[in-house]
Amino acid sequence: MAKGKNNDVIILGIESSCDDTAAAIICNNLIISNEVASQAVHMAYGGVVPELASRAHQQNIIPVVDLAIRNAGISIDQISAVAFTRGPGLLGSLLVGTSFAKGFALARNIPLIEVNHLQGHVLAHFIQERSVDSRKPGFPFLCLLVSGGNSQIIIVRDYLDMEVIGQTIDDAAGEAFDKCAKVMGLPYPGGPLIDKLAKEGNSRAFVFAKPRIPGLDYSFSGLKTSFLYFIRDRITENPDFINENKADICASLQETIIQVLMTKVIQAAKETGIRTIAVAGGVSANSGLREALLNAAVKYNWEMHIPPFKFTTDNAAMIAITGYYKFLKGEFSSHDAVPYSRVSLK
Repeated sequence: MAKGKNNDVIILGIESSCDDTAAAIICNNLIISNEVASQAVHMAYGGVVPELASRAHQQNIIPVVDLAIRNAGISIDQISAVAFTRGPGLLGSLLVGTSFAKGFALARNIPLIEVNHLQGHVLAHFIQERSVDSRKPGFPFLCLLVSGGNSQIIIVRDYLDMEVIGQTIDDAAGEAFDKCAKVMGLPYPGGPLIDKLAKEGNSRAFVFAKPRIPGLDYSFSGLKTSFLYFIRDRITENPDFINENKADICASLQETIIQVLMTKVIQAAKETGIRTIAVAGGVSANSGLREALLNAAVKYNWEMHIPPFKFTTDNAAMIAITGYYKFLKGEFSSHDAVPYSRVSLK
């Protein structure tokens, strides 16, 4: 197997689960390059169009990988293995990354490593950056994974030993942000815009329905429906209602979603006795959620871990770091592996 200098393990990570084509190089657990090509074409449609996404991945995959290797300052022969996102995600997009990874591994005669996208988000906490002294969560810890497609509470016992103890039974928190933003006429992606506008509004201006789901599971479909009816009724009374109350609407919606998320995290920490808490996924970039988690950490004496913004959204560094830990255990993939659009953590 190819190795870097001094027997370093160098992993090429490939991420193509949605609309970002990403490649990264990790040497052991140190990130040395992390490149992303985003797709602006979807903004005109108010959401990701799968066919357009897969076509853009085909155009971007080779240039992005080439850039990652060049910016890492390594030769292609030093790469020990290639890790790729097998799922979950958009099937057409995943096929592009999977096919490229297989061809690269076969041509270089190096191992192929499949990565669960959700597991990658969790292990983003263990990415080491040059000249950055960051604390890493100790095992076991609880991780709140919140993104456009997933909302889960996970017990992380080791790098590759995770158990989902709570998850959404319908829609994800990120989807609720984006769909409600669309109802308001905000451009895609709506989540970051709601976060920005919420900072200027009153979070107690309006009240939206909160789901009552037993245990540690989540539900956001009822909240979306409540929001839709609320906006419909208010516009009937006042056609300019959204423009006149946009900041307050966003602040109230964001506060509701955060309260739903935090209630279950607090419950999970009490039930498990685990006080090391982490957050991961695209919604973990939300400033309101970060503030709520930090406040809870003080109140409940948690050790809180929040990743840098660049490692919250889809990126290849999280795929590469997961590939590194799987490499150490010899968990390699066969070349007949096919991508999957839906899967949870075991």
